[in-house]
This record gives sequence, structure tokens and C-alpha cells, in this order.
Amino acid sequence: MQLSVQNIVLLGLIWIVYFAIHSFMASLEVKGFVAAKRPGFMPYYRLTFNAISLLLIIPPLCYSHSLDGPVLWKWDGGWFFVANGLAVLAAAGFYWTLNYYDSSEFIGLRQLREGAKTVLEQEHFIISTIHRFVRHPWYFLGMVIIWTRDMDAGFLVTAVAVSLYFIIGSKLEERKLIVYYGEVYRSYMERVPGLFPIPWRFLSKREALKIMGEL
Repeated sequence: MQLSVQNIVLLGLIWIVYFAIHSFMASLEVKGFVAAKRPGFMPYYRLTFNAISLLLIIPPLCYSHSLDGPVLWKWDGGWFFVANGLAVLAAAGFYWTLNYYDSSEFIGLRQLREGAKTVLEQEHFIISTIHRFVRHPWYFLGMVIIWTRDMDAGFLVTAVAVSLYFIIGSKLEERKLIVYYGEVYRSYMERVPGLFPIPWRFLSKREALKIMGEL
């Protein structure tokens, strides 16, 4: 599909709709409403949320892929190995961080198995090795992968839209985390940067254990 201003605007709007629905369903207010009105559905809520999120992300990704636009930059020569090396490291980082999450709860199987009807997450507050350096490692690693790809005009819209949502979404997520964990999470926020690691701002292993109350 030939790229035009109308296509770019439409792609941006599709992403906005997707992110709005995603944030709406993930909000404590909506979860609280469902828990109050349909408590029997709560064990299925996370599974349903994940399924809808996966289905709704298909249209913007397909539409973005269908747009033919000029190449803005392409990683060639030595830069090819630098860009793709960073992407591989980011993908490995994703895999590594899975060891620190309850995948059963993330998917929604634990809630279904236990018949959980609470709005709050069930996991304890854990500061993993990578969380000592950045509060939202998945968002950071995701941006590394996005911005190390060859870039055309159509994908640039997607890259910008997703990056903006990571920034906004991290703020919305932290509102929930403060509700879940209170002053413990506030203390953590004061010490560790949100989306991008900063060399002089990190927690030692001992400091992380202290915040988690294990010392």
C-alpha cells in the first residue's frame, strides 16, 4: 500500500485506539467494577485481557507492515552487527527476566486455577538483578529492539506510537504498583530510573534486599 499522510494518520489512530482499550482494561477502576458487579468472572479476567490484547494488536501491526514508504535509515556494515547485536541481547534479556516473574499469574492461569476474585496482584514485590538498574526492563528492552530495526516511514509511526505508550503506560502502571506495594515501591522509585538505566543510579544487592524487607 502506497504511503500517504492519510495512511500515517490512520495508523496513528489505530494505535491510539489499541492503547486506549489496553489501558482501560488494565485499570484498577475497571477491574474493581468487574469484581463488584461480576465477581464470578474475575478468575477469567487476566486470560480474557491477554486474549483481547493479542487479537487487537494484529490490525495495527498488519496495517503498519502493509505500508510502503521510503527507507529512512538502514543498518549497514559494522552498524548492522551493532544494531542486531543489541537486539539479540535485548531478546536474551527478555528471556532472562522471565525467571523473576510468575508466568502462570502473568498469563492468568493461576487466577483461574485458584478462583481468585481480588483486584490486586498476587505476586510479592521482587527486585530482580535487572530491576536494580531499571524499573521497567521489558519496556526498555522493547525499545532497544524497536529502534535497532531498519526504519521506513510507516514503521517509524509504529515505533513512535509504541515508545510513547511505553512512557505513558509505565506511569499508569506505577500508579497501580503504588496501590499494591505502597511506600516500599515509592522507596524503590526514588532510587532506580524508570525506563532507561542511568550508570550512577542503581541498587546494590544488599540495598535491594533491604527494600524488599529481607534484611
